[in-house]
Amino acid sequence: MKPKYPSHRPTPRSRNFEIQEENTLMPFLLQALHDQSRTTVKSLLAHKLVQVNNRITTQFDTPLKPGDTVTVGMNKTAAPFHHPMLNILHEDEDLIVVEKASGLLSMGTERDKTKTAYHILNTYVKSKNPRGHVLILHRLDKETSGIMMFAKNLKTQETLQKNWNDMILERNYVAVVEGCPQPEQGQVKSYISENSALIVHSASARDGKLAITNYTTLKSNRQFSLVELSLETGRKNQIRVHMQEIGHPVTGDKKYGATKNPLHRLALHAFKLHFIHPVTGKKMKFETHIPAKFTSLFK
Repeated sequence: MKPKYPSHRPTPRSRNFEIQEENTLMPFLLQALHDQSRTTVKSLLAHKLVQVNNRITTQFDTPLKPGDTVTVGMNKTAAPFHHPMLNILHEDEDLIVVEKASGLLSMGTERDKTKTAYHILNTYVKSKNPRGHVLILHRLDKETSGIMMFAKNLKTQETLQKNWNDMILERNYVAVVEGCPQPEQGQVKSYISENSALIVHSASARDGKLAITNYTTLKSNRQFSLVELSLETGRKNQIRVHMQEIGHPVTGDKKYGATKNPLHRLALHAFKLHFIHPVTGKKMKFETHIPAKFTSLFK
């Protein structure tokens, strides 16, 4: 059976295929790209130009099942994106989804306008299309690592920002916190506000905005716990404030009550982002591994 193109618009720089029957990646690519030699197909894999369900793969034996999407980048003249603090997980005409390293700002400040995810991606997009640009959708704190996304046009930005709570299906983090939360699973709900010193704190319902964080303890020892956190609201520093409120601040977070810093960084990572694509309506799922540094504390 011939591969079927998915309903969403393919970008000029890639070819997209929807899997109709079970297969493995290499035989599928040889069939789908019948005009290419086996050596060329192997080269596409080796140069990270093949994605399965929006994740780059170099494994020729990756299993495929009906409904999976395979994207093959065919533009060899475009300069590949490389940056030590930023990794592109997905790019199409409307969005870029990236994984940001700890220590990189999301966007510029008065002090630093260039060492930012925004500036790096803007430069990259303009290198391919001088009229191109990226637009902020949400932010991660400088010391927080993990998944975030940018819009590539105003319509996409406006659609997502106006319908954020409906279109963002899951937005989960992992953190190493001090001590052992009790109960092991729970919800933190409070009103929070930012003072003139740019510190977020609990406030009255009149003065603050409602913030809701759900947490589940994944691993624990006497000193630290690895917790998964899901947000029902997206307030500034919400997780950091809420973990401080229940007496278990994120390690490395001196600003919000931490006394220990075993990993020499703020131990907070945005590892899961599921959302509805604002143009295609397709459900998009992105997940990264929990940082090895985080889990090393529990071996």
